[in-house]
Amino acid sequence: MCLIVFAWKLLPDCPLLLAANRDEFFARPAEAAQWWQDQPHIYAGRDLQGGGTWLGMDKQGRFAALTNIRNGADKRPNAPSRGALVANYLRGQQDALTYLKQLAENADQFQGFNLIVGDAEQLFCFSNADDGGIQQLAPGIYGLSNGALNTPWPKVVRAKAQFASLLCQSAPDEAYFDMLSDTSPASDCRLPKTGVSLEWERLLSSIFIESADYGTRVSTLLRINANNSAQLVERMIR
Repeated sequence: MCLIVFAWKLLPDCPLLLAANRDEFFARPAEAAQWWQDQPHIYAGRDLQGGGTWLGMDKQGRFAALTNIRNGADKRPNAPSRGALVANYLRGQQDALTYLKQLAENADQFQGFNLIVGDAEQLFCFSNADDGGIQQLAPGIYGLSNGALNTPWPKVVRAKAQFASLLCQSAPDEAYFDMLSDTSPASDCRLPKTGVSLEWERLLSSIFIESADYGTRVSTLLRINANNSAQLVERMIR
């Protein structure tokens, strides 16, 4: 998952509205979002290589979402799959804060990640790539890509602005998916420097990524309602 924008506690009947794109190599096998046969209370896509997921929810309205930290110098070949961080939260019954406190004790074994977990009442963000610790999020609009929360990369700034506009218009679902399909690249002068080549920085700068072997594979719209029900709508691209 490489881009997430969301509104927290701004809509009276919908504490969380979230739109996201998952970017990955096309050769990495994955399943579309569905109720998992081995964990029937979990609704999520599934990474068939690592066994975890990038975003999902359960029948109680708990949810979690993950982005990787982009750092060309961070190489841990034997690190466990980060998709387990989402799946393990959804498998259990712990509240979000308890789960994150336990995760923080051994989070350094994973390659860099951002993890958002919560429900209709509380929402938290945790990263193992900085000293920010566990953040409980206040009401607002947030953007997360492959840096820290609200890092002003061009794609994050662009997506947050479009998302806020759609929110004010009470836009239909289709408008959010149109936003997620925006292929406009950033100019070179605005590109971040994350340890990858200039060509990759250019490729990764758009909301929706297109290339021969890597790009946006799934777009998702998630709602968590005030009554703890949830809806997840997914569009698989590849």
